[in-house]
Amino acid sequence: MNKRIAVLAGDGIGPEVVRAGLRVLDEIAQKYGHQFETKQALIGGCAIDATGLPLPQETVDICKQSDAILLGAVGGPKWDTLPGEKRPEKGLLDIRKELQLFANLRPVSVFSSLSDASTLKKEIVKDVDLMIVRELTGGIYFGEPRERKEVDGEEVAIDTLKYTRSEIERIIRKGFELAKVRNKKVTSVDKANVLESSRLWREVAEDVAKDYPEIELEHMLVDNAAMQLIRSPKSLDVVVTENMFGDILSDEASMLTGSLGMLPSASLSAIGPSLYEPIHGSAPDIAGKGIANPLATIASVAMMLKYEFSLEKEAEAIEKAIDAVLDAGHRTVDLAQGEAARSTDEMTELVIQQIKAEAFV
Repeated sequence: MNKRIAVLAGDGIGPEVVRAGLRVLDEIAQKYGHQFETKQALIGGCAIDATGLPLPQETVDICKQSDAILLGAVGGPKWDTLPGEKRPEKGLLDIRKELQLFANLRPVSVFSSLSDASTLKKEIVKDVDLMIVRELTGGIYFGEPRERKEVDGEEVAIDTLKYTRSEIERIIRKGFELAKVRNKKVTSVDKANVLESSRLWREVAEDVAKDYPEIELEHMLVDNAAMQLIRSPKSLDVVVTENMFGDILSDEASMLTGSLGMLPSASLSAIGPSLYEPIHGSAPDIAGKGIANPLATIASVAMMLKYEFSLEKEAEAIEKAIDAVLDAGHRTVDLAQGEAARSTDEMTELVIQQIKAEAFV
């Protein structure tokens, strides 16, 4: 297989963890006889510094000409005083719109060897395996009008929460399709007791459910969903929700695993290449120290191989390698509980050596 991958390393620890992911991808290419051509492009703060824009057109063009996109992270205090349209995060919002990255998949799996790393009781998090499906191109992050103005002598800020039936239907349907190959249960999260957009969301979910009679559908208000993620996460399987709710709930769910540094994500496109990234952000406080956890980015590479290129055994080889490294007791600083912490490069090398040692599937 010969594929082109756009690499958007971004800011903070982004370049460090992306470098780790690419090292693992190179090992997979050598072991399984594939060729992955990578091309670097700018996004976020580094793009602002170089071009004045958080998402240059050149980056958009490179992404559209690629088969998949690997992203690190964007943002940092250096750019915090810029206006909203010029901030690094605007680059993320714009790339989602440009490529119609409408479905964000965030698997939350607790490795047995890390069940003690969570702040929750071991019996609560042990064997948790759920998938959060977040709508990514609609809702309050993109709605218009979006402005600040003066009304009756007082400053007012306005954000608009807007969804169309078609936007809701395609993300709900994605949730049901995933449930077909999992445990056949969809939890649709909304705020239908208050928001009109959520009432439409719930109606559409009921309509889509008619096409999947084998799938159980339950509705859950977002405040209850936040509670159930902590109280009873094993009762959930596929959780599908709108943009802002998904943003908050998926970060909450990440702590079931003990660290943001463990969770990958995939943002699936309606028109072209999809984007794969860790969910942990740029972590500017540890950037350049060589201690960032690379496992979320390495797992994002596995998701890319699985979802974008249908390379199931290659993805499984990475997942097994991560599991084996953790089972052997190796930890980065965010996971260490008395053990000597491994550096970013050391953890990456351990995964690579494990892949080398694995027999072909």
